[in-house]
Amino acid sequence: MTFLQLVFLLVAAFTLSAALMVVSSRAMLHAAFWLVAALFGVAILFTLLEAGFFAVIEVLVYIGAIAILVIFAVMLTRRVMHDNGPQLIRFWWLAAILAGAVFAGLALLVSWKGFEIVPPAMPNSQEMILQLGKSLVDPNGFLLPFEVASVLLLAALIGAIYIAYQKR
Repeated sequence: MTFLQLVFLLVAAFTLSAALMVVSSRAMLHAAFWLVAALFGVAILFTLLEAGFFAVIEVLVYIGAIAILVIFAVMLTRRVMHDNGPQLIRFWWLAAILAGAVFAGLALLVSWKGFEIVPPAMPNSQEMILQLGKSLVDPNGFLLPFEVASVLLLAALIGAIYIAYQKR
């Protein structure tokens, strides 16, 4: 086992355990912090796969914007900081069996001798990033949905401040 494989396995185990803590933590703020840790683990995995652009986007967009917005919203709405309800649904074991069956099917498919992954012909990575950047600011591309998403996030933030505001 090479050093890179060992680092990958350690980071993958950390990411999976952080994701498990996100869904099993009773305190909403702790769950938000565990979400940041899980997303940071995903960014490290992107770095190990030599996909630096996606790692930077993961840190900037998910950790830098969405997770911080979740933490900010949780801190503004301090009334509901702990979930006192049941943490597991009644038929959690059925979902666990289904997830195990899907994992076993995928592992069997990948380990099958006749299975061969043929990657598609990919253009130059710098060319792909240039096309992505152009499509984000092109009026015929994703400019309008990008701006609508930013206005929606701003409206959610203003709504959270309005709900959390207490008259003195």
